Amino acid sequence: MAMGAADVVPGVSGGTIAFITGIYDRLLNALKSINPSLFKVLGQQGVGEVWRKIDGTFLVCVFGGVLTSILSFAHAITYFLANYPEMLWAFFFGLILVSGLHMIRQVHQWNIPAMVSLLVGVVIAYAVGILTPTSLEPEPVTLFFAGAIAICAMILPGISGSFILLMMGLYGPVIDAVKSLNFSVLIIFGLGCIGGLLSFSHVLSWLLKKHRDLAISLLTGLMLGALGKVWPWKETLESRVNSSGELVPLIQANVSPMNYEMITGEPSYLVESIGLMIFAIALVAMIEWLGSKKH
Repeated sequence: MAMGAADVVPGVSGGTIAFITGIYDRLLNALKSINPSLFKVLGQQGVGEVWRKIDGTFLVCVFGGVLTSILSFAHAITYFLANYPEMLWAFFFGLILVSGLHMIRQVHQWNIPAMVSLLVGVVIAYAVGILTPTSLEPEPVTLFFAGAIAICAMILPGISGSFILLMMGLYGPVIDAVKSLNFSVLIIFGLGCIGGLLSFSHVLSWLLKKHRDLAISLLTGLMLGALGKVWPWKETLESRVNSSGELVPLIQANVSPMNYEMITGEPSYLVESIGLMIFAIALVAMIEWLGSKKH
């Protein structure tokens, strides 16, 4: 459910949640096991062995939670983004910051290739964060490929699938489809997600198996590079009209919380935001502690 809640918010990755909760490798292995060889297993050993091979109960629990959360939190997240964005972004800023520090500790050997990989990840995430969003029409083919690209981002720690949709100008149509249960849009988008998920999981799993330190340092860079995008206090330089006819930010610049009220005329909620950052850090620390007790 935490993965689903994170995936609703542009700038936050469900893959980050999977990583810090310790299910990331198991999730990739389960997804990787879904391939054409299952037909042979089905014919020789039956449905039970197929279910065991794909870790079916685990996948049902994870994706059942993700879907439940997306359907439940789509309204709440969009409400807080519209009314209390500073506090919501502050919470996710703290979450990503402490998660990045957690991932740094997962790199067994820091050497020049690992540090270069970290720097490349930071640059890529920062570059994605400052891109000016474009607008694509929500046609079936566009929605299918958008789903495939977005789901790949969703399982990468540090890269948000929702933010990729925002870059394409499709975040509004997709989140509206979730809220209104527009199945004609959701089914096409979902098929793209399934295709992207099953293909990309093989590549990512191979990287983590063969070049784990390089892959994790790259993912850590992607995560830390996204911090600029989720900085809570922003000045809107340009706006656009979205698919619902609402005026939303197009280009924003980060500003100091001390100057935020003077520049924007909006309350900074500085004390509340810092409190939520600390809460996010404490939450991740608690999750890590519970995970270490299990092991």
